[in-house]
Amino acid sequence: LLEPGQIILARLVQAPEIKRVSIHLLDNVYELGPKEPAHETFALIGLDLDLKPGPYEIDMTVFLRDGRTEELRHRIQIGGREFPIRKLWVKEEYVRPPPEVQARIQREAEILEMVYSASTGRWLGEGVFERPHPGEMASNFGEKRIYNNVPRSTHSGIDIAAPQGSPVRAANSGRVVLARDLYFSGKTIIIDHGLGLFTLYCHFSSLKVSRGDPVTKGSVIGLAGSTGRSTGPHLHWAVRLQGCRVDPVALLGLALPE
Repeated sequence: LLEPGQIILARLVQAPEIKRVSIHLLDNVYELGPKEPAHETFALIGLDLDLKPGPYEIDMTVFLRDGRTEELRHRIQIGGREFPIRKLWVKEEYVRPPPEVQARIQREAEILEMVYSASTGRWLGEGVFERPHPGEMASNFGEKRIYNNVPRSTHSGIDIAAPQGSPVRAANSGRVVLARDLYFSGKTIIIDHGLGLFTLYCHFSSLKVSRGDPVTKGSVIGLAGSTGRSTGPHLHWAVRLQGCRVDPVALLGLALPE
C-alpha cells in the first residue's frame, strides 16, 4: 500500500525491442527508454502529500522499434496518511506580511514556479541520495502549521537540527537553479537533479554556491542559519518531483544508478 509523499521508482529491464516507454499518472507524464542520448532507463514518480486515498490507474504506452505500440494499465492503491498539527510562534511580519513586501512575495512565488517548471531531461545525480546534514531529522513532513494562532500552509519538507554556521551539503549531484534570499524561506538554494527532481534547502546564514553552478554530491553549498520565517537555526529540506511535494526520507531509500 502506497502513501502520499512516497516515490515510485520505475525501471526498464533489458528489452532490445523497446524504443521507449511513456508512463501517465494523473496529470504527469514520465518517459524512459534504453540508455541513449534521448532517455534514461528509469523514471521517478511522485505521490503528492495532498493525494487523496483510493485507487489510481497508471497508464503505460510501450513504443517498439518495429513501429508497433502496446498499451498497459496498472492499478495502485493509495492509503490515507495522518499528518500532525503544530503551533509555532514567529515574528508577526511572517504571518501577516506588511503591504510593502506583498509585491516581493508575489514575485518570488513566480520565480519559484518558473524554476520548478524547467528541469533538465537527463539525470544529473550520482547513485543514492545522502542526508545534507548529520543533525536529527524531525518527522514533520506534511505537518499542518499554525503560526501565531493563524493556520498557514502545510509543511512540505522536513526540518533537520543544524547549529548556526554548520555546513550543509548537496544531497546529490546536480545544478544550482536558485541561490538567493527569499522572504519566507530566507537564504535558499534549489538544486536540479534532472528528470523533474529538485531538492530545496532553506534558512541558510550564508550561501556558498551561485545559480548555474554544477555541484557534486557531498559538496558544501551553504552554512545553516535561521533566516526567513524560522524559529531558530535549522535546515529545512524539501523535495519537488514533477510538481509533487514528496517526503525527502522517501528519496533517501531509493536505489538509484551511479
